[in-house]
Amino acid sequence: MGLLFRAAIMGPPGSGKGTISRRIAQSFGLQYLSSGHYLRECIAANTEAGVLVKTYVERGMLVPDHVMTRLMLPRLEQVIGHSWLLDGFPRTLPQARELNNLCQLDMVINLTVPFETLKDRLSERWVHPASGRVYNMGFNPPLVEGRDDITGEPLIHHDDDKPEALMARLRIYKDVAKPVIDFYKSLGILHSFSGTDTDRIWPYINTVLTNKMDTPHSDAPAKARVHI
Repeated sequence: MGLLFRAAIMGPPGSGKGTISRRIAQSFGLQYLSSGHYLRECIAANTEAGVLVKTYVERGMLVPDHVMTRLMLPRLEQVIGHSWLLDGFPRTLPQARELNNLCQLDMVINLTVPFETLKDRLSERWVHPASGRVYNMGFNPPLVEGRDDITGEPLIHHDDDKPEALMARLRIYKDVAKPVIDFYKSLGILHSFSGTDTDRIWPYINTVLTNKMDTPHSDAPAKARVHI
């Protein structure tokens, strides 16, 4: 394996983070690390941290910094010798600083998408609660309407994906994300990509990553391990 490359991706709900993350993982052989996956794993395993996380998730609250860092940093220490893309962590400035103490990121991808686009995407978004798999009736529908492709279990539409709740979520996201964005901008590793169409944003992200990484994109990447 060549030099290590560690990146994080940021963006508001409905910005296409999951779609872009999977493309990056598959195109460049980065391990995709999702904080949401780890949270669900902890809750399902009923660990001490999982029980604590569940109390916040059930109330629709953000998991506090000290709980998130306690959960995520040991996981990241386990893959410190690998190249990866991190989604969902860090969400706040204290989390970003804790992560920076563990290891320095090479790049942070920041997705900015207009409110109207987010509203349209989330109004058609359906989720499989147990796995976190996301479907969109417009461009990524399930094989069977209302059912998860893998398990066949029912999909749900979150109340907080509805327009009135979305405004509040976006306001919270912007307040929390701005110091994180400023922090990574000050480190010179922030790259922002704006647009309304994931397929149009992707070539720009692809080009920047190709230039950033030592291995040319045309080379066969290591097989990506994608945690869904």
